[in-house]
Amino acid sequence: MKGKAALKTGGLIALWIVVALFLLFPFYYAVVSSFREGSAIFEASLWPANPTFANYEAVMTDQPFAKNILNSLIVAFSVVVLSLGLATFASYAFGRAKFKGRRLLLYTILGVSMFPQVAVLSGLFEIVRLFGLYNNLLSLVFSYMIFTLPFTVWVLTSFVRDLPVEIEEAAIMDGASSWTIVTKVFLPLLAPALVTTGLLAFIAAWNEFLFALSFTLTNEQRTVPVAIALISGASQYELPWGNIMAASVIVTVPLIVLVLFFQKKLVAGLTAGAVKG
Repeated sequence: MKGKAALKTGGLIALWIVVALFLLFPFYYAVVSSFREGSAIFEASLWPANPTFANYEAVMTDQPFAKNILNSLIVAFSVVVLSLGLATFASYAFGRAKFKGRRLLLYTILGVSMFPQVAVLSGLFEIVRLFGLYNNLLSLVFSYMIFTLPFTVWVLTSFVRDLPVEIEEAAIMDGASSWTIVTKVFLPLLAPALVTTGLLAFIAAWNEFLFALSFTLTNEQRTVPVAIALISGASQYELPWGNIMAASVIVTVPLIVLVLFFQKKLVAGLTAGAVKG
């Protein structure tokens, strides 16, 4: 029995190592390639013989990449704040209030997020142009809400349903209004869910490419995914892989830091927020 248990443990460890290598290798390759210049990027060594920061310097000086990062931060944080703000009150209504068509409306909201982006792109473009938001960060905030808001509403609603009704009844007995119940009672209890949905919404807005490419025209308004895709070399025949890898590392590190910082709340939110019909 001990031999079988040891074999099983060893197999699980080996499997975890394979999965970890499979997941981490692309990021490792990007980091290593970002420190190589010229033809050295095609070397097969595990670490560059002469590491250099030239690619990072080129990315930050040859184009307004710092401005692109700022644009992504503004858009992502705006999307998170608006999504969580609206979803908190919507989830309270869906989770506590009883009205006709509640389940149908909730499934409709979820169904909206299932449409592929390209299916709604032309309609969104017409709306953005109609309101004069083309080549404006507001167009990205507006369009990103389409796939972040349904998700946050659905997940937070499941959390609100799991909260004990006695807490709300006690607050009502003390004379608390609906606003006070949501802001003073539910918000602290929803902290794991807010962190989970907020972080996932931030990552989705940070990495979005199609809408950002379609609704922005100049480098001053573009976000980092589009800026990285449009990095060009000295000629049309050159593809600056080193610069692209350096830019990818720069925009990936903040996401890794956020996930590690909120790791405990993220795990708690994912495990406690099981979706119920």
